[in-house]
Formats: sequence, C-alpha cells, structure tokens
Amino acid sequence: MKSHESTQTMKPATAAKKLGVYLPATPAEFQEGVVTRAELNELQANPPEWLRALRENGPHPRPVVAAKLGVSIAGLARGGVTEALTSEQIQEIKDAGPAWLEKERATQAEVRKEAARLKQRDAEKAGDDES
Repeated sequence: MKSHESTQTMKPATAAKKLGVYLPATPAEFQEGVVTRAELNELQANPPEWLRALRENGPHPRPVVAAKLGVSIAGLARGGVTEALTSEQIQEIKDAGPAWLEKERATQAEVRKEAARLKQRDAEKAGDDES
C-alpha cells in the first residue's frame, strides 16, 4: 500500500516570515505564488541573489529590526519605529544612540535576566522533585 504524499504549501507571507525577509520587498513572482516546503528548503539552502541582498541590506521586517537593535518588537513601537528598515537605517539608529534605544535595551536585558532566573529556579525545582 502506497502512502499518499501531499505537497505542503504555504502563503508567501508565511514563507517570507520563515525566511526572515520583508514580503513587500520580495520579487512579484514570490509574492503572487505559493511556496512548497521543498521550495522553502531550497531557498534556505541555496538563497538566490534577491534573497541574499534582502537579508544583507533589507528592508528588514520588524522582528529582524528588533533583533539587530537588541530590543523587543514592542520596544520598537514605543520608540516610534513601525516600518521596515534597511541595514543602513538600523546602523544610523545605533550610531545616534537615542534615549529610547538605550532604555529599551536595558528593559530587554532585564527581561532576559528574569527569564534566566526563572529557568534556573524551575530547573532546581525539577531537580528537587526527582529526589
């Protein structure tokens, strides 16, 4: 008996998110079609020039902008950044060092520190439960 193998497809927005690129900046044929899992894997393994250029120069989607600036997506919004930015624009923000960026980076550092503390506490608690 043969198993029926269906081709898993996804919307361009989902594929762009998985690739870490800003959908409106992708080529029209990417935006208008559907992407199979195999095509996504191929794009990740052997990115075409347009994908390499987008990843390097942008415009980048907000999650990527937030990561490059070391803040949360909410922190970006609080800082007034609501649009996709290019790598050059991100560097300009870093160079300018606005007060909101420093505040959001400190907030993000506190969040990470608290998450690590809770993880440590939970690991110790799990260890105690096994005893």
